Amino acid sequence: MAGPPKNLIANPGENDALSDVLRSIRLTGSLQFCFMPSGTWQTDGKQRLAKLATGTAPTIPFHILVEGSCWLRLDGKETDLARGDIVAFPHATPHTLGAGRNGKMVVPVLDLPPKPWRALPILRYGDGETPVRLLCGYLKCEALNFGPLRAALPKLIHVRTADDRRAAWLAATLGQIVAEIDRPSAGGLSMLERLTEITFIELLRHQILAADPGASGWLAALADPALGRCLAHIHEDPRRDWEVQDLAEASGLSRSTLAERFEAVLETSPIRYVRDWRLYLASVALGTTKRSIAAVANEAGYGTEAAFNRAFSRAYGVPPAAWRQQARAA
Repeated sequence: MAGPPKNLIANPGENDALSDVLRSIRLTGSLQFCFMPSGTWQTDGKQRLAKLATGTAPTIPFHILVEGSCWLRLDGKETDLARGDIVAFPHATPHTLGAGRNGKMVVPVLDLPPKPWRALPILRYGDGETPVRLLCGYLKCEALNFGPLRAALPKLIHVRTADDRRAAWLAATLGQIVAEIDRPSAGGLSMLERLTEITFIELLRHQILAADPGASGWLAALADPALGRCLAHIHEDPRRDWEVQDLAEASGLSRSTLAERFEAVLETSPIRYVRDWRLYLASVALGTTKRSIAAVANEAGYGTEAAFNRAFSRAYGVPPAAWRQQARAA
């Protein structure tokens, strides 16, 4: 799938390391359905949309509130959701949606018809006159296998498109999604998949713009001019035999200052970051190409397949051959 347009990403140009990560997003699996409950109701927080997914790509459940209002309960905390709200769960954290108190328990995931679908499933519950209307589902995002990005994301991403000027682009995309649901036509399901992908990319951009100036983590590193330059150089040429001095010159910092800032913001070293990015690219290559494991190991900078197997197993929990088998099975 083609990468996202550059103008969707914060800090475009020479520091655009985020684009290099997002360019590797692949919807190896996705699902969307329309959920329309009315009256008092609640979902079963133990049921995860992620259970419908298989393979190596992390699964991100999401809900888009198209009509009405409801509440979201996550880790014992309740948040009111209104029309135009988008919520996503980068770590697939169990959660509950509902309206009113002590409502009937519904489990829409279990009521979905078997795939393949010719049209978007619409699940209705209750007999009230003013139902809540949600677009629910998940997408599978290869980019979240990159540890620094995954660690930088919160359990919940919540954007209110109705009253946030920075979310204007999301609001427009939401309008297109609703139009595809209300006026289905040929290719509509594929269009919904792509709109959902773009929505998630824009949610990531929104997280960057909303980050506190003194925050730590990968998204904060992107917003740091010097670290952003350094990360961009790594991502643009990951196979280069990088030295700390090279990266320090690229970022405009001394070796010691670069090392200190990496440790403070990313909790790693520049060279370890290079290694982690190479291993992530290797995970993508294993799942999407037929290149031999030896060739992938060489591209990742490992002199022997055995050394690559050990490093990959430490990073991803399974050896490269098993990773490839899981990705192909999906």
